[in-house]
Amino acid sequence: MKVKNASLTLLLTIVSTLLYAQKPTDETFIIENYYKAKWGYAEEFLELYKKNHYPLLKKAQEKGDLLSIKIEKPRQHASEETRWDYRVTLVFKNIQAAFDPNLTEPYKKALYPDLEKLKKDEQHRFEILLAHWDVEVQSLPLDK
Repeated sequence: MKVKNASLTLLLTIVSTLLYAQKPTDETFIIENYYKAKWGYAEEFLELYKKNHYPLLKKAQEKGDLLSIKIEKPRQHASEETRWDYRVTLVFKNIQAAFDPNLTEPYKKALYPDLEKLKKDEQHRFEILLAHWDVEVQSLPLDK
């Protein structure tokens, strides 16, 4: 199942990159990342996210490729089929930055000298997830 999800994610990333690569733009690009953890593991997921992934995103933000990072959780529980534990909204400077495969790669070695531990921690972060999906969000003008 994880291999299927990883393959699907890779395919969607490639297709999105090909579709948007031909349209250079200065428009910001927003992606909402949804995470649904196994029951009882949401806090552990968040700790690992803040420890390992968030610092990499902050470096991309310092560089200017990522304009903002916001994490939210629902105040109340939804039904299991629609439940999510965390939503991370990332606002990129443009579509190219959003799909840059090296967005955070240059910072890994500087932030995490033990890359093998980082790899294991990140693998565990995804092992405790039941689901993860990304939604590309487009703003629509209301006054036009």
